[in-house]
Amino acid sequence: MELPHVIEAHEGESLLDRISGDRTAMRRRLRANGAVLLRGFPVGGVDGFESAVRALSGADPLPYEERSSPRSTIKGRVYTSTDYPPHEEIFFHNENSYRVSWPMSLYFYCVEPPGGGGATPLSDTRRVLHALDPAVREEFERRGWMVVRNYGPDFGLSWQEVYDTGDRAQVERFCAANGVVAEWRADGRLRTSSVREAVHRHPETGEEVWFNHAAVFHLSTLSPENREGMLELFGEEDLPNQSYFGDGAAIPDDVVAHVRECYRSAATRFDYARDDVLVVDNMLTAHGREPFTRPRTIAVAMAEAVEAAGQRRPA
Repeated sequence: MELPHVIEAHEGESLLDRISGDRTAMRRRLRANGAVLLRGFPVGGVDGFESAVRALSGADPLPYEERSSPRSTIKGRVYTSTDYPPHEEIFFHNENSYRVSWPMSLYFYCVEPPGGGGATPLSDTRRVLHALDPAVREEFERRGWMVVRNYGPDFGLSWQEVYDTGDRAQVERFCAANGVVAEWRADGRLRTSSVREAVHRHPETGEEVWFNHAAVFHLSTLSPENREGMLELFGEEDLPNQSYFGDGAAIPDDVVAHVRECYRSAATRFDYARDDVLVVDNMLTAHGREPFTRPRTIAVAMAEAVEAAGQRRPA
């Protein structure tokens, strides 16, 4: 099945006109293919992009809460794509799959195409799940997966940025309401842990999907030089992000390597053109980012919140 499904503009047709006339068919195609690329439409900048998000999702964009990567606000709830150095790859993941709730739809708007590389590669999570060794799938379904995060001022995001507050009590309330265990360290830093399911069922299509951050948060997914540097700086216990089985046991590197290969086996890519709008079903399709040559400006919005039916808690 084509990923993404491409919908091209007719001469003189605006994006909002096409959405108005074909919204039901577009959303049906999004649920079937997992992603739709709207190409050749005059978008009208960030304001037009935000209007298109509202028109296609039927709701306002969502705020970026419990952040895991640095982004800048462009306007309202439209953000930059992840502000990592251009030479770094971002591995496949589903947005906010470490949270108790997540956006069903993601929107990427190409304001300025990359000078080279810089694609948003896509991977069908139904195919990823099918490609997994049955024993690996069974172990993750039985044990779940855990993310442990350490927030500090010296690297990555501070807890004030992640939770958008400097009030510890507010952080604790948020964590209690969202299945996150918060631990304040003696030096004023924060460590959190969350146990989530690795396999979910899509609420509209009923299909099972591989939906988690287990691979992208795992230390072994970093390049060898970055991996060594992180261990030297923090040690295992204080890494900014690390994933485990849900009972806290280590996930072996070879298991994560197998998971990464399953993502790659289900992956496709395309090159951005100016004014492209990529719409992604966040549960059916994982996304990443290729290294790129500047310039590259991709605006991002999220919409249609979904909540997990039930959550485990760390033992």
